Amino acid sequence: MLQQFDERNRDLKVWINGRLLHRDEAGVSPFDSIVQGGDGVWEGLRLYDGRIFKLIEHLERLEGSAKALAFAHIPPMEEIIDALRKTLAANDMRDGVHVRLTLSRGVKITSGMDPRLNQSGSTLIILPEFKPPVYRTDGLTFITASIRRFPPDCLDPKIHHNNLIQSILAKIEANAAGADQALMLDREGFIAEAHGTHVFLVKNGAVFTSAADACPEGITRETVLELCERNGIPAVVGRISTTDAYRADEMFCSGTMGELAAVTRLDGRTIGTGQPGPMTRRLSELYAEETRRSGYRIVD
Repeated sequence: MLQQFDERNRDLKVWINGRLLHRDEAGVSPFDSIVQGGDGVWEGLRLYDGRIFKLIEHLERLEGSAKALAFAHIPPMEEIIDALRKTLAANDMRDGVHVRLTLSRGVKITSGMDPRLNQSGSTLIILPEFKPPVYRTDGLTFITASIRRFPPDCLDPKIHHNNLIQSILAKIEANAAGADQALMLDREGFIAEAHGTHVFLVKNGAVFTSAADACPEGITRETVLELCERNGIPAVVGRISTTDAYRADEMFCSGTMGELAAVTRLDGRTIGTGQPGPMTRRLSELYAEETRRSGYRIVD
């Protein structure tokens, strides 16, 4: 599941604090907090036929994360939307696009961790790419990583921050095992999420997913739960274990970058029939319908 370079992205224009720059000319100061300490927050957005799905929810999460990190300056939502609109227009984009939106604490007057050294406001970075959903649809292979997700008393997962070393270390383990993704547990050994997606199980016609105790409050995850409620599909949020996954009828993952995708192998075990199951297919169709008919119009 290694992503490949898309020729359409060769001459991307990237937004950095009010300037649209060619991808090869874009640069962030070495004094920026994002470089010095991963001190930033981010969102992944997806553009469908001129509309960004769940844009307001993503921007609210970005703002909430920045507030939790005590950013002195957070751009108004309208300002970020205007920057998004200009960036997409500059790249002539309206569909099949993933946007990485980053907000750092900003540039420091000298190196150091102290936020008081940040005296020039935050840094807004908008990186759009032509990028279809990145997950295979014929079934993914997962392994359980040794790296654990932090609980709220270590680092609250409600903060959608840029320090992704836990996920990168877990992905290294998955790569070494020849797996697509790494399943990550909480400190007590229950499933938290995968290294870059949320995880769902299906058993006897019901959908199960972890509580957002040691994983972010995923917007795609919440959309799946909403779809279950609207369509009469039983859904349970609570503790689930790897044994629950091994004996599940189906398993799938969710995320903005890849939408929904079946997981058919975990730790050498075949999940269900070893093929994408009917509930995964149904929810994938419902999700596709939802993205077709809703979203924030940002490209005319």
